[in-house]
Amino acid sequence: MIDDLSGATGAGTTSHAHWLDTLARADDAALKAMAEELLPILGEIEVVQSRTGLVMLPMRDTVAATDFHLGEVLVAEAHIRLTGTAIEGYGMVTGRDLERAMAMAVIDAAAMAEKDTTRIAQFIATQAERSRQADRERLCAVEATRVDMETF
Repeated sequence: MIDDLSGATGAGTTSHAHWLDTLARADDAALKAMAEELLPILGEIEVVQSRTGLVMLPMRDTVAATDFHLGEVLVAEAHIRLTGTAIEGYGMVTGRDLERAMAMAVIDAAAMAEKDTTRIAQFIATQAERSRQADRERLCAVEATRVDMETF
């Protein structure tokens, strides 16, 4: 299944984590609309978990090459299972939007069940490009504030 989505994750990456990251950063309305379209083809769904909570935000000190926790981040988490199967879907997003986390879990479960993989791959590719463009724009805005100073 993940191989079917390899073109959607960019640079030939087939990592499940990579395309979950793309879904977590996807446009809110598009993510929820895609999940609504996939729900009818999945059949019955069992909600294993739907909750908000705090997770530690890991960071890396690049000078000392050590990891540390910067603080806690509020997240919404959803875990579902397709009834009568071992197929599961998972979603976690920052904030408290449980509907968004559930939409992500629905798309993940559909991908794992190999349902409508072409459309899911296209959706992920579109959202990955949107995220790359947003990152590019943010970096350009930051770069525009750079000040070069000479040391005397």
